[in-house]
Amino acid sequence: MDSSDILKQIKKEIDSIDSRFEKEDIGEIQSVYDGVAIVIGLTNVANGERVNIKTKSGENITAMAIDLKEDETSIIILGDFDKVQEGDIVSTTGEIFSTKIGEALLGRVLNGIGNPIDEQGEIDTDKISEIEKVAPGVITRKGVKTPLQTGIKAIDILIPIGRGQRELIIGDRSTGKTTIAIDTIINQKGKNVFCIYCAIGQKNSKVSQIVSKLKEKGAMDYTIVVNASASSPVTEQYLAPYTASTIGEYFRDNGMDALVIYDDLTKHAWAYRQLSLTLKRPSGREAYPGDVFYLHSRLLERAAHLNDSLGGGSLSALPIIETQTGDISSYIPTNLISITDGQIFLESDLFYSGIRPAINVGASVSRVGSNAQEKSMKKVAGSLKLEIAQFRNLAAFSQFGSDLDESTQKILSKGERLTRILTQKPYSPLALELQIISVFAVTNDFTKDIEISKISDFEEKLHEHFTTMHKDVLKEIREKKDLTDDMINKLKEIISEFSKNYV
Repeated sequence: MDSSDILKQIKKEIDSIDSRFEKEDIGEIQSVYDGVAIVIGLTNVANGERVNIKTKSGENITAMAIDLKEDETSIIILGDFDKVQEGDIVSTTGEIFSTKIGEALLGRVLNGIGNPIDEQGEIDTDKISEIEKVAPGVITRKGVKTPLQTGIKAIDILIPIGRGQRELIIGDRSTGKTTIAIDTIINQKGKNVFCIYCAIGQKNSKVSQIVSKLKEKGAMDYTIVVNASASSPVTEQYLAPYTASTIGEYFRDNGMDALVIYDDLTKHAWAYRQLSLTLKRPSGREAYPGDVFYLHSRLLERAAHLNDSLGGGSLSALPIIETQTGDISSYIPTNLISITDGQIFLESDLFYSGIRPAINVGASVSRVGSNAQEKSMKKVAGSLKLEIAQFRNLAAFSQFGSDLDESTQKILSKGERLTRILTQKPYSPLALELQIISVFAVTNDFTKDIEISKISDFEEKLHEHFTTMHKDVLKEIREKKDLTDDMINKLKEIISEFSKNYV
């Protein structure tokens, strides 16, 4: 037997041993601080892989590999990191970090890594999915054309959102950003859209109030809440939006429609910055690491409307961003504006002047536009956005002059009524047909003789009049989703008579 035959025989014996015994990659923690541990000895670990820490007290704690170097591996600890010490043993599992998915999660409140925290017991499902995925390619997508109704007049009329779109909600602290998101969830009742609300770095009391409001409105039946609160480890706050996206992708990939809300990605970027600095990565602008743009782009790219060959499901995203004194030119806001398909900009001055939702029409935009709007709404809205923007400009100049010509006074009068009709109480989303009637009444000058302070009352009574006396008209608008000439004449007749009686 020559040397080559001996080598073949040895290799055969080694292969047979490998097939009978499972190899386990084991390392040892060299240092640990703030939820991050440095491990030496792991030679066969993958990025994003779930690893197991065996503490000296005998407990098993889950962690995830996040930074692979030649001679060491950084892991983020997803449990009580105070119990982890130097010298603890770390072993690989061969599994990329995953979370539970499926209909069994509906109505539940989960933590940042998908474990239940609502005291309703374990989730009865064996469906799991990796939290980090590659977004669908261009070929697998189709155009965003199906409306995603928010129930908010100012958005559905002026800044329409479609299923599969990523629309940024941006504004200063306490200007109503979360309210818009919750209204949108409430409005999906009966529309076969499953919702995931992801709270990142929020107070537990605020999340508890949101869950109570969703239960009160009957929205928790089709909603899942992922809560990585301010008291949660920074590692959970970092992973929470990816967990929420993975849960939403289950519905999208099975031919259903889903909506995921990230509240908010400013705090998510803060969590990632803290994690990166702990890992001693070099910092850049505003101390954020260089890959912070990739952090959010790979998350939001997962929102898509799949083509019919893949089931036609959709995942829409409403990320929320907090600005400082309206500054949209800072690092994180500019990143997200460039990633998303438009933004709804909320302004503090409008909010404090009583215009709510405080949407700045001039600074807000939907890049999908009227493609995601029903024909009936297109006919009513028309040049509404231009009229409101024109009114805002004239209103600013009119403060400096007392004598105004008749045409300017007319524009200002109509603009004030348009602005007032677009205001709306929180947690009260409106059906499409009622929104159309409200705008139709103002754009056709049926409110010109009504005092500004009475516009909201007029609108409320007009809706009541239609829901009690003209249900057939509402039904026709809802089902046909278009306004025929006959319907327009009928609306003019009904609203004209009602406004005369109201005055």
